[in-house]
Amino acid sequence: MQSTDLLQDNYYPIYFTFKIGTFHNDFVAVDSIGNTHAYVKQKLFKFKEHVKVYEDQSQAVLKAEIRADKWLDFNTCYTFTDANNLVTGKILRKGWRSLWKASYEIMDENNNADLRIGESNPWAKVVDGLLGEIPVLGLFTGLIANPRYSIKRPDGTLVCTFKKQASMFGRKFILIKESEFETGEEARILNGLMMMALLERRRG
Repeated sequence: MQSTDLLQDNYYPIYFTFKIGTFHNDFVAVDSIGNTHAYVKQKLFKFKEHVKVYEDQSQAVLKAEIRADKWLDFNTCYTFTDANNLVTGKILRKGWRSLWKASYEIMDENNNADLRIGESNPWAKVVDGLLGEIPVLGLFTGLIANPRYSIKRPDGTLVCTFKKQASMFGRKFILIKESEFETGEEARILNGLMMMALLERRRG
């Protein structure tokens, strides 16, 4: 996403709501006053993940793309490109640690470590996994087991909080701004969390 798309403070929080009953893994990002800022669409059953970010659900304007750099595994890096196919950053899922506690790193366009994403309450995923195996009860885990993620700079400054909201099918996430953004951070965070939401929603 380009700098002209950056959001004003009064637009936060941003809500990500997944659609149900489509042939794609897709969601809409809407701000606090109801404006749509992105429609994210991922084709299912692809060996190498490719996500397209549109301006809205009409899909008339492509804003960004996110591509995996290798076939599906636990160390895949996802590269962000803008509408002009220029690299704007990357998000890297941090290996086997993601099986217990989600850990991601966001890098800038020059491959410099920029931001870290960490799961604040990993036990939520454990509860979700245990209850999810129980018939009928498993349908309701999204109402009680909802992970929360912190987005921080390397110096420990909390920039944003990203939370899954209580819902039957894990449909909703909320992005809360905690600090003023530095140059380029907001666009990388939005792209990174869009990809992460797709990945983490599979985990519960």
